[in-house]
Amino acid sequence: MAPPYDEEGNVCPALIGGYPFSVLEASDGTARRYSRLMMGIRRETIERELNTHGVSLPELIARSDLDQWGSEPVRIGISGGRDSMGLALLAWANNQRVIGIHVDHGLRTQSHLEGARIADALSPYGIGIVEYRVALQAGGNLEDRARQVRLAKLGDAATAHTMDDQAETVLANLLRGAGLVGVGGMQPGRRHPILGLRRKELHLLCDAARIWSFDDPSNVDPRFVRNRVRSELLPLAGGIVQRDVVPILARTALRSQEYQEAIEELLSVGSWRLTELPPVLARHRLNEAISKSLGLRLDSAHLEHIREVMVGQRAAHQIVGAITVRRLDNALVFDDSSGNRLLRLPV
Repeated sequence: MAPPYDEEGNVCPALIGGYPFSVLEASDGTARRYSRLMMGIRRETIERELNTHGVSLPELIARSDLDQWGSEPVRIGISGGRDSMGLALLAWANNQRVIGIHVDHGLRTQSHLEGARIADALSPYGIGIVEYRVALQAGGNLEDRARQVRLAKLGDAATAHTMDDQAETVLANLLRGAGLVGVGGMQPGRRHPILGLRRKELHLLCDAARIWSFDDPSNVDPRFVRNRVRSELLPLAGGIVQRDVVPILARTALRSQEYQEAIEELLSVGSWRLTELPPVLARHRLNEAISKSLGLRLDSAHLEHIREVMVGQRAAHQIVGAITVRRLDNALVFDDSSGNRLLRLPV
């Protein structure tokens, strides 16, 4: 579906549901003015409703990084849940053009209907939807495989991850053995513009707009680690310390990111071979290279075993996907189970 804007950047009436714009079309721009009037009324209604809950719409916008998109249309990954629908509404309220991207993994029998429901719900705000349908086979590591496919389709689109998601990410990273840098979570900015907002604030925004949203049953599926972190571990941690731990964990993510930036600056001074670096910095560099080249997220144990291969303390090591890591002359080589060379990393 094409973005709902004409060549001058105005909302295309034909793509806005619920209002007979074709009847109102006139050479004097009647439909366009009517569209803007209705948008203004919607915003005022939403602001009033939010104010009754002590929430300010302009303050939510100010705490976001949506302005980093500039004049470019804001592309947003939209699942139909209240987080992503709320982000779309927030960008709309910030007077930005919005294009939603929806990925249907085909994991539920009625999932093919959700894209149309999302489009119908957002069309009164001039927001168009692009939908991708993919097929995932049942099997192990379903959560990560679905995530990888979704990220590939979303590209550089903004995601609706909030401060609550950041806190969950920090804990999940700790559980998989991440180190000081690996625990850092998501970087705020264009890709993650609402890490400064709470999930409940996005839900209040959706409630104020009375917009349709979808509760994905996979979000409460205990097979997924993140869901148990959200429903069990975070409440337990908050109960133990008798306070909201989400802002604390979000600050931990920021401190970790600061350490990462400092390490990168340090490593940029001079030409360091991997074998010349202290173990902690070597693991950092290995993690960076493997993540960038292969798209894999390895825990600290895997990274240490790969470092041991690099320095000759281990002959080989196998990581996810039956990928074998060996040292060959002055490089680490990563081969798949068929012997295909996936990566050669000079050391």
